[in-house]
Amino acid sequence: LSQGQKQLIAFARTIVSNPKILVLDEATSSIDAKTERYLQNGLNHLLKGRTSFIIAHRLSTIRSCDRIMYVSNKGITESGTHDELMAKKGDYYRLYTAQSV
Repeated sequence: LSQGQKQLIAFARTIVSNPKILVLDEATSSIDAKTERYLQNGLNHLLKGRTSFIIAHRLSTIRSCDRIMYVSNKGITESGTHDELMAKKGDYYRLYTAQSV
């Protein structure tokens, strides 16, 4: 199996287990962008009503989260919703716009 296929299987196992607390560490890092878009709908459904910690470099994964914390080597430097962080035009904004190009 490819890394992406292994990641999809792990994702499916997580959904089936219906955890109260969910930790996703680079959950879509080995999945192509097209498949990630399909998974995003399932992920949004999975996150509803549970505490979730999502570690991501692909910011499209966390765009709909209630609260996003931008962590740098200095610790948490920004916190807010996607729209709030975009309005601040700080580190999150720069990284998000760089990924959108």
